Amino acid sequence: MRGAVKIFDEIRRSKLNVGVLGIPKTVDNDVGIIDISFGFQTINAADVEVESGVNGIGLVKLMGRGIEHIALHATLSSRDVGCYMIPENKFYLEGKGGLFQFLKHRPKKNGHVAVVFTVLPREQDKI
Repeated sequence: MRGAVKIFDEIRRSKLNVGVLGIPKTVDNDVGIIDISFGFQTINAADVEVESGVNGIGLVKLMGRGIEHIALHATLSSRDVGCYMIPENKFYLEGKGGLFQFLKHRPKKNGHVAVVFTVLPREQDKI
């Protein structure tokens, strides 16, 4: 939204007749006058998407302040998430008990799987 404001300011300074539309997307759901932002429903929406495909696997990347707690609570309270990758904890991709093994078997059992991972605020600029 800050980027949309900067673009609007430049358009106004240049006296152009152009509109700017900003659509908030935040898992925090903390944007004033917006009842529910897109990001707030991200986990459920991802599950709906992957459920529509045979053996679907969906990755949900969540970013924002306090995101770890929000993602953890959403994951624990949701039946939609098969795996939450916590960035501070090491995890294995390959081998017994690894993420790849989980992703190979979980869709066969449930038909699909949604995986949530978070990007910590200090890491967002690297993406």
